Formats: sequence, C-alpha cells, structure tokens
Amino acid sequence: MYSGSSDGESHEAAQRKIPPATSMLWVRNLRRFIGSGAGLGSEALMELETKRILLDIFKEKQQKSAEGGTIPSFYKKKPEEGSISHRVQRLAKYRFLKKQSDLLLNADDLDAMWVCLRENCVIDDATGAEKMNYEDFCHIASVCTEQIGPKCRRFFSPSNFMKFEKDESGRIAILPFYLYAILPFYLYVMRTVSLTQARIDMSELDEDSDGFLQPHEMEAYIRGLIPNLAQLRDMPVAFIQMYCRIAAHKFFFFCDPHRRGKSCIKKVLLSNCLQELMELHQESEEEVTDTEQAENWFSLMSAQRICDMFLALDKDMNGTLSKQELQEYADGTLTEIFIERVFDEHVRRGKIGGGNTREMDFESFLDFVLALENKDTPEGLTYLFRCLDLQGRGFLTTADIHSLFRDVHQKWIEGGNYELCIEDVRDEIWDMVKPADPLSITLADLLACKQGGTVASMLIDVRGFWAHDNRENLLQEEEEPEEE
Repeated sequence: MYSGSSDGESHEAAQRKIPPATSMLWVRNLRRFIGSGAGLGSEALMELETKRILLDIFKEKQQKSAEGGTIPSFYKKKPEEGSISHRVQRLAKYRFLKKQSDLLLNADDLDAMWVCLRENCVIDDATGAEKMNYEDFCHIASVCTEQIGPKCRRFFSPSNFMKFEKDESGRIAILPFYLYAILPFYLYVMRTVSLTQARIDMSELDEDSDGFLQPHEMEAYIRGLIPNLAQLRDMPVAFIQMYCRIAAHKFFFFCDPHRRGKSCIKKVLLSNCLQELMELHQESEEEVTDTEQAENWFSLMSAQRICDMFLALDKDMNGTLSKQELQEYADGTLTEIFIERVFDEHVRRGKIGGGNTREMDFESFLDFVLALENKDTPEGLTYLFRCLDLQGRGFLTTADIHSLFRDVHQKWIEGGNYELCIEDVRDEIWDMVKPADPLSITLADLLACKQGGTVASMLIDVRGFWAHDNRENLLQEEEEPEEE
C-alpha cells in the first residue's frame, strides 16, 4: 500500500520536474527564428505573406460587417403562407380593422346626428337663416355624444369647425345651393365615414398588407360594391367579371402611372375615380341622362359600349387588334402615324405567336380609350405625349409638329375642307403652348398651358382639329338652347 503511494508521488514529482516546451530556450529561439522568416524558403515566405494578406482582408470584412450592423433594416422578408407569423399577422390585421370598423358611425347614427343638428341649430332673427357658432357647435357635440356615443366626438373638434366658411360673426352660414347651414358639416361627416369604410374594405382585400391593391384585389372590391350601387344591381351575372375588369382598369390607369401592377390604397381613396364610381349610388336612373351615363366610365352603359367597340374592331375575332383594325376607331379619323406610334410605345412585342407579334390586347385597348377620353388629364396627356415624341427625346420640335400634322392635313383635304398652311397651324400651336424653350415643346409645357389636350387632338385626329377650327361656331350652338 505504501509502495503504491510512493510510486505515485515519484511520478508526480517527475512530471513537475519536466519544464513545458514554451519555457525551453531552444524552443523560443526556434520560434523566433521561424517567425522572422530568416529560416524559410521562398515558397514558405510566399505562403506566410499570403496568410497575412488573407488575415488582413478577413479583419477588414469583419470590421465592415460590424459597422454595417448599425444601419437600420429597410427590407424585411414577408412571412410565408401558412406560417405562424403569417397567421399572427392576419389575426392582428383582422382585429385592428374590426376595431376601426366599430368606431364608425352607421346609418342609424348618421340619421340621429342629422336630427341633433336640425333641432339644436340657431335661427337668425333678422334673416331667418340657420346658423351655428362655436358655442352651438360644442352644445351639439355634447347632445350627439349623449345620444350616439363617444365615437362621434372626433367630428366636433375645433379644427373641424375652422374648416367651414363662416360669416362676419364667426358662424357657419348658409352656403350657395344649401338649404341648411349644417348641411356642409353633415356632408363632411358622411364623406369621412364613407372613405374610412372604403379604406377598411380595401385593407381587408390587401393580402400582403403592404398598402397596395393588385388588379384581382381591386376587381374583388368592385365586385363587392355592385349590390350596393343602385345603377348596377340589375347587371347580368355573365357580365360582372368583364365589368369589374373594365372598372378596375381605370383605377390603375390613373393611380398606377408607372405601371407597377399595384395601386396605392391612399391614392385610390383620394382619386376622382372612386368618387365617379360612388355616383352610381343614385336610386333612380331617371335622374341620370343617357349622356351622363355614357360619360361615366363605371356605368353599365359605358362598359357595354367599350366591349361592343372592341368586338366591332376585331374583324378576325382573334381577341386582339391589329394596326389596320385599330385604324377604324372613331370612324377612321385618327392618323396613321399616330396609330403606328401607339403600337411602338404602348403595345408589347411578341405577345401573340405565329409571327403576329404586333397585336393590341384588351388591356392595352382600355389604356388607349382612357387616354383619348381623358386627354386633358396628366395621365392621358403623358400617354399621348409618348406617341407624339417621334424621336423619343422628351420634347417636340417644329419638324415633329410638321410630320404629325401632315397626316391630319391630308385627311382634312380628303374631307372636302378648305386648303390650309401647315406652317400657320404650327405657329398657332406654339402660341397656344408658349413653351419655356422657344425651340421645343415638352410635356411640362403642355401641362402648364392647360391646352395640352386640344393640341394633342389637333395633331392626331382630324375631327379634333375640326372642333378646334370651328370652336366659335360650336360655342354659339351650345348657347342657343340655353337662351331659348
């Protein structure tokens, strides 16, 4: 037993007596010799230098990564369909929209508010007109809050009171065409509620919750509105899909100018397109003339007109339009050079097989019609300016005007009209636009002069030039029925 313990102690003592390799003088000298590179060959020195370079590069990248970590993230990958994060996101979105919807005034609340406004508005003794000062405004707010609830309180803020036109005494007075002074405020409340409800409905259809609607999402929104629009309730079921396609396209023409395939919800809510669509709420179609229905893109009559127009132009019934077929649009009054430019700028190549690579599909036709029917808008004029810009330089010269109007002049003479000088028309266009650069006309010049639509019509359509040439006679014809 004692011998075993003595052996173990001797072994441990032996281990303590052996110094570590790093403490040996010859080891330290060898490492110092190798580290200096004096004892290495050329290949070993090259490998050592390479190792040092790579180590410096690694440290530099490490430093850049550390610095890059302080930059805020500007891209976050969307959760995958069916994942837990995706489900949580959808649930949070549903609860948020439900909460916002509960805060809105319903039809009964709006009726109750109108009664409160009528009963508590002050009548002016001198004029008998209904007027409302800020004290009356606050009193009505208290009454509405008691009867309706706190959700109507936000409409009675001081800033909202200051938005409306007031008389010299600081009271909201009767405005022209309004029977009651309270009507402008009530219309403001109704419009706010309507736009908020529309935003909630659109947000529910926004699948990826990015604040933008894709074409199929916009079509779904319009499809949900059809039962609530008086003038669309009797629409044939077979035509609903085509109608939604036509109606949604106008939103994207005006709210998606860069053609990204998605439209911002906020921009849609503030656009005239939504207001035009909501005009179809009118209960009686007798109140709306055929002319008004035809001018409203979203009316059933207008949608059917566009479909009939496309089918009439499509002679070979292949679902697309060739240059020759589109030439018959508007009774053939458009110039050939304009039709060529439309295909060059706005018709995608190679979409139809079998060698027929330059055909206009229905979507491009809708853009074409929208541009021609809205020439005075920035979106319509931008579409047309790309066609007028023959050289793609971003401006029009006198040579471009001459080339464009030459075809109009030819159709003008063929129609039996008097002879005219192209140079005189060119000078008249320059006088109408008054460009910043006297040698060229830009899109900004056409938008600024407020006559860009007229100028475009003069250069692409002989009927448009005739209307400009006879504008005084046309104005007299419009005034005569009013005098009678």
